[in-house]
Amino acid sequence: MPFETLPPMIGEAMTERGYTDLTPVQAAVIEDEAQGRDLIVSAQTGSGKTVAFGLVMADALLAETANLTLTEAPLMLVIAPTRELALQVSRELGWLYAKAGLRIATCVGGMDASKERRALRAGPAIVVGTPGRLRDHLERGALDLSGLLGVVLDEADEMLDMGFREDLEEILDATPETRRTLLFSATMPRPIVRLAERYQQDALRLSLVGEDRGHGDISYKAITVSPAEIENAVVNLLRFHEAETAILFCATRDNVRRFHATLQERGFGVVALSGEHSQSERNQALQALRDRRARVCVATDVAARGIDLPTLSLVIHVEVPRDAETLQHRSGRTGRAGKKGTAAIIVPFNRRRRVEGMLRGARIEAEWMDAPTPEMIRKRDRSRLIDLLTAETDFDEYDRDLANELMAKRSPEDIAAALVQSYRSKMPEPEELMPNTPEARDKAKADRHRPGFEDVAWFKIGVGRRQNAEPRWILPLLCRRGHITRNEIGAIRVGQFETWFQVPTAIAPKFAAAVARTASAEDEQDAIVIEEAPEGPRVEARQNRRDRGGHSGAHDGPRVRPKPFGKGPRKGPAGSKKPGAPFKKGPKPTGKKFAGKRKPGGKQGK
Repeated sequence: MPFETLPPMIGEAMTERGYTDLTPVQAAVIEDEAQGRDLIVSAQTGSGKTVAFGLVMADALLAETANLTLTEAPLMLVIAPTRELALQVSRELGWLYAKAGLRIATCVGGMDASKERRALRAGPAIVVGTPGRLRDHLERGALDLSGLLGVVLDEADEMLDMGFREDLEEILDATPETRRTLLFSATMPRPIVRLAERYQQDALRLSLVGEDRGHGDISYKAITVSPAEIENAVVNLLRFHEAETAILFCATRDNVRRFHATLQERGFGVVALSGEHSQSERNQALQALRDRRARVCVATDVAARGIDLPTLSLVIHVEVPRDAETLQHRSGRTGRAGKKGTAAIIVPFNRRRRVEGMLRGARIEAEWMDAPTPEMIRKRDRSRLIDLLTAETDFDEYDRDLANELMAKRSPEDIAAALVQSYRSKMPEPEELMPNTPEARDKAKADRHRPGFEDVAWFKIGVGRRQNAEPRWILPLLCRRGHITRNEIGAIRVGQFETWFQVPTAIAPKFAAAVARTASAEDEQDAIVIEEAPEGPRVEARQNRRDRGGHSGAHDGPRVRPKPFGKGPRKGPAGSKKPGAPFKKGPKPTGKKFAGKRKPGGKQGK
């Protein structure tokens, strides 16, 4: 029997669930050296960690509840970062301990707190919840942790990233010193190690991630695209793979809304998950994915934590993950339970080096490729359709009678063509993409130029980032000083000490003359120098190197740095009615470094 080392009721439950053997993480937590000890378990997402929670505490829980139907206080506490993950853990522990009759209470945000308090009073042996809701019940006296035998922190690194440190510390401080503390996570950064040092004793470290941090069942693809064609690349990836279930990761709620609307408009069955959705809406979205009414989910990182969809085979990182851990957590939604999955990273041309460094740091081998073309997608569609229509199928008499009637009216070719047309009409059309060549990229940059700015003259204004320069207040200033409109100002480049901007060559003389006429020492904005700069902003890089002590050709003397205006232009200077004006100027520049007169950041010293 594969589960002979487990309590009989647990082994029977796993057999009925379809388990034939323990996963590596499940086997590791019940080894002799792990018995009764605190554990730090680093294992991949989708490796069976949830069931491992129940196995590690099985002997102690069953021994304590052997002659009891109810418990005075919970014996085991599981803390998870999100509602979905907590509900998933509760479901898994529910079937695992069903034969033992143990009650499980779930406490998560977005649910009825009064019902949760009644469930806690009913004597559950196991409590599963999110940090904020558990802390709330603890402070209200509804949650008694005095009898805990063990506490599990699932995805502990994510909880710290989400700002739950104080909640976790308050909860752990309320538990008995004799309890076991078990930390489970796909990654173990330094904050987790410090947490373990504070709340664990003689902890055993179990690392089951292997030398390659990438998931062995996930194929990584890095898709290089123009920044303007990210949406089209996503559409083509979805059409090329035709995954039973796919998830798209975005960084913000706004992007989730935008991609959800875009895919919906193109004919995809799609749902959205983000922090702005209620628990009821999230449950409906997940149920639509499980029922196959939707095949694509657009989500933020936090909203997708805890999603466990057996049919999920494609993950698309619409926006580049912020670090290797986020890449791993996102991608870990697929390739679970021994199934194969694909993780595609959309890489704009200007982000390639960053992604290459991230993949090296994560020790992930990714295949670099272009986005699928319409020709590749149609070839795949053809192969899929032929396989579908030529597969062995049992037909009933009604189907055959209808087929004979159709054959009498139309030719076999017409009937087959109508079937193909019906199949293709349900599929969104692929998008045409720009060729991924240097020439095409250069052409795309040229196409992005605004009409009328093919021939421009560069000017510069004597304020930059050190003076808190921003286009939103520089633009009105240029219009007022130069007697031109906003539409007659092209690109604006904010440098460290100057700001560069474009004006069409045809109106450059008129602009220069107006700027000279409006210059005045009586008003601090009108005193800012605006002058033509034939070389454009390229000279700034050379100037900055000289400031740092480097060399950029012939030396032409020391750089004279203007003093910063102060904290910023958001509310304008005291006593000035001009909104957006820079703050008062300091003393005239001397070319020497300021010594003790001003604090870093431009704030005036006392």
